[in-house]
Amino acid sequence: MATMADVARVAGVSTATVSHVINGTRTVREETRQVVQAAIAETGYSPNTLARSLATGGSRSIAVVMSAISNPYFGQVLQGIESEAVRQGYTLLLADPRDDPDHELTVARSMHERRVDGVILAPSAEPGRALEYLDAQRVPVVLTDRLSDDRYDQVGPDNAEPTAMLVDHLAELGHTRIAMVSGLGGLTTTEERLRGYRDGLARNGIGFDEQLLVEGASESERATRVTAGLLARPDAPTAVIAANNSMTIGAMRAISEAGLRVPEDVALVGFDDFPWADWFSPRLTVIAQPSAEIGTTAARLLLRRIADPDSSPQTHRLESSLIHRNSCGCP
Repeated sequence: MATMADVARVAGVSTATVSHVINGTRTVREETRQVVQAAIAETGYSPNTLARSLATGGSRSIAVVMSAISNPYFGQVLQGIESEAVRQGYTLLLADPRDDPDHELTVARSMHERRVDGVILAPSAEPGRALEYLDAQRVPVVLTDRLSDDRYDQVGPDNAEPTAMLVDHLAELGHTRIAMVSGLGGLTTTEERLRGYRDGLARNGIGFDEQLLVEGASESERATRVTAGLLARPDAPTAVIAANNSMTIGAMRAISEAGLRVPEDVALVGFDDFPWADWFSPRLTVIAQPSAEIGTTAARLLLRRIADPDSSPQTHRLESSLIHRNSCGCP
């Protein structure tokens, strides 16, 4: 069985350098890291993760705690996290807190009991108890997607201005009855996208009508129901903004079931791109978030926090972009 000394001999480095590459305990030049990894592959060396865990008190594992993991957006964030974590020698444990503060606390306790080295959390509307528990146990935490507390490292997209950009575009096309199907109340993403919606209306001289704002609770089925209600109004909207990809699909279903067409009868735009949005008919105009980059940044922030628990917290807002297709009514 190959040893760390065998890897060091093949790579032409010290065993300490091999250890730093495997354990991430010190920065190593990229060229050296690649040489060591090639030597690991050549010798077939397999680090004893259990022994290392007992020696260091860590598990070389990271907990990723986020709801709606089946949502393509979170799936892409997870891919970014996993890619960076594996590159640095960590494995992932995955849990769904169901956007329920009680279950979120249960999950936090469970992950601590499994001796994870840190947690990446997409927080619920009331994450206080889970965060207090993790703080008390000195478990490093990074918040992702929903940026709610700058005492922690956190990374997510810009939400307000991109939503206002959707309103701008619809207003440029002549729409003044612009509805929004918003997300679950209390989440920072919901609040920020609502602020962008209202800002966009204001800067285009369109009055805010509370009857055109409905809660979709982030789910396709509920979005279908509330959009159907909007379309049944005598003063129905001529354009709809959906606040995530699941709600965009729900809104499109409601429009179809009402016997209407997108975009001829109702323009439809959304927040969140997803792989098949370009294959819908019509093709969907959306705001695309840098999902994988959010995940990669979250993993890097957490690994930095694990290595240096006393470093100052950082907040990263990553820029989203408007993907202009034709569900808005443009050619």
